[in-house]
Amino acid sequence: MASLGERLHRLRQRSFAGREDEIALFRAVLAASGVMFVHGPGGIGKSTLLDAFAQVAAEAGRAPTRVDARHLSLGPDPLPALAGEARPVLLIDTYERLEPIDDWVRERYLPSLPGDSVVVIAGRHAPGPRWRADPAWRELMHVVPLGNLPDTAGQAHLAAQGVPESMHEQLLAISGGHPLTLSMLVDAVRRGASPRALSDLPDVVGALLTQIVEEAPTVRHRAALEVCAHVPVTTEDLLTALLGADAGDLFAWLRTLPFVVESPHGLYPHDVVRDAIDTDLRWRAPDRYADLYRRKLAAFLDQIRAIPGERDRIQLLVATILTNRNRSGIPALRALPPAAPAYIDRLRDSDQAAIVAMTAARQDERQARLVEHWMRRQPGAFRVFRISGELRGYTACLDLTAADAGVDPVVDGMWGYVSAYGPPRPGERVRAWRFFVDREHGQRPSPSMTLFLAAQMLDIIELGDDVAWTLVGAFDDAGRWRQAMEFLDFGPAHGTPGVFAHDWRRTDRAEWAERLHARQIGAPVRPPGPDLDRPVLSRPEFAEAVRSALRCLHDPAALRDNPLLRARMVRHGRSPAEQLRDLVDAATRTLPADLKVLVTRTFLEPAATQERVAASLHLSFNTYRRHRDRAVAQITDWLWSHETGAATPAGAIGSASAS
Repeated sequence: MASLGERLHRLRQRSFAGREDEIALFRAVLAASGVMFVHGPGGIGKSTLLDAFAQVAAEAGRAPTRVDARHLSLGPDPLPALAGEARPVLLIDTYERLEPIDDWVRERYLPSLPGDSVVVIAGRHAPGPRWRADPAWRELMHVVPLGNLPDTAGQAHLAAQGVPESMHEQLLAISGGHPLTLSMLVDAVRRGASPRALSDLPDVVGALLTQIVEEAPTVRHRAALEVCAHVPVTTEDLLTALLGADAGDLFAWLRTLPFVVESPHGLYPHDVVRDAIDTDLRWRAPDRYADLYRRKLAAFLDQIRAIPGERDRIQLLVATILTNRNRSGIPALRALPPAAPAYIDRLRDSDQAAIVAMTAARQDERQARLVEHWMRRQPGAFRVFRISGELRGYTACLDLTAADAGVDPVVDGMWGYVSAYGPPRPGERVRAWRFFVDREHGQRPSPSMTLFLAAQMLDIIELGDDVAWTLVGAFDDAGRWRQAMEFLDFGPAHGTPGVFAHDWRRTDRAEWAERLHARQIGAPVRPPGPDLDRPVLSRPEFAEAVRSALRCLHDPAALRDNPLLRARMVRHGRSPAEQLRDLVDAATRTLPADLKVLVTRTFLEPAATQERVAASLHLSFNTYRRHRDRAVAQITDWLWSHETGAATPAGAIGSASAS
């Protein structure tokens, strides 16, 4: 009995129509050797044509190797090594994702393949000028522009799909022979839709998507389709996390949709479909769109934290950046290219000379000397970007202290800013993105730039509670990146040109995520920046606020103005006053038994004057006050550790009887 995969393959073969000239050319190339470069806009049928090429190769006894550049792993060997294979056939799809390394593919990778290889490259754009300027490539390569299907091929496709002949002319007129749109129209017709005449393709896709979503079997199926359009790749686990219960049936249904593609990493819709579904949901059901975005963000952060390796975490962040870049409407983000096959790596000693040289070439000698200084002082702060092991760029996120002043003018400006607007308290850190350079592109859009932004996002996700500030001062053209930085809630550091800042004590990660969500859906949100109106208490100010809060813990009116109610540790969940009482109670439970009783009778459950509490504990009032002050100091230490992320001081919790 044939497998389900074999049955699906036969059905897909049956519905394939047209492209006779392209297949004839491929047969000719297969009989000899050479390269075909197929190009055309999204949804024009490039991937389907590669399926047909793979079938032709298999019938000829050749074993084709398929590569989709959308799903290449970020590593040193992005494309397969075929040196040991006899008469290899390589089919590369979505080549526009590899355009940043087009020179490497043309000059190094393809020439390394066996001489009897057959290679088909399929992408949205025609070969660049360097391909056309090389007489050898002009001789060896066949360029194939792919257009819409002619009416005869479209009619054959519709007939194979069982569409009544009376509808062929109408559907072909609506689609214009665009294969993806035609496939979507067939699916809509099977669900009872009556397509209208629309000349503009995005309107066609939008109208059809509305029909398809509305005709989904259930509300949960419609929600699954919306998730699929909203995330880079959809897995069954992700559907379960976002939609609840067992999502196996939903995942199986998504796999049957004609515009959903399977990849090694999960399911994804064609680009035009993804954008149309997402836009349609945002317009049609803005509340559901906002809820989906919020839940997706939470699931995504959990997914990132669960991935063990930095490189893999960066890869998922890159996919997310690329999925959302156009939705942001921010030019600097929309210009970002795919990162593959570039990947992030640790700094090696052998990288340092090349980093200094590329900095001098792309920026200036002074900047190069500063990079050299920081590589000696904080080598662990540096990350590099490589392609096939070769250094392509770098970045650095420094941990700043007062001892770093006096060498680097930008760092001096950063430290001066945080010192003026919220100095780090004991145990707190200041993170500063100080450098970024790509060897070939400087700070223009490049795979390195995409990785740089992904590294910034990962640093935010992995922040400890001990981080007070993150600053970004790596951009030569800060004006170009201002909108993107403000979208990420980093405001200009006033008085420090080219630097953006975020104070995590005033706006922590949970609130940061809420603001990111609000900006993504266009909801009102307070201006980006460090929220200077929120106090950051020094250690003595914090201690005084704790003493004051303990005295009026059960007096809401008196407690209302206590600065602890605006502290980071009480910013989420129940009301700040309730959270503060819970924290004081938790701190009290860490005390020895005698101090715990003292604090309970004095502050948590006061029923008498402090003199009577002292008498009930059989303590003189002077001894009682000494023990009370020690307990208050230890509660303060415990609360401070929760506010700043610092460890509780060793030996802080001790018995009153020890005094």
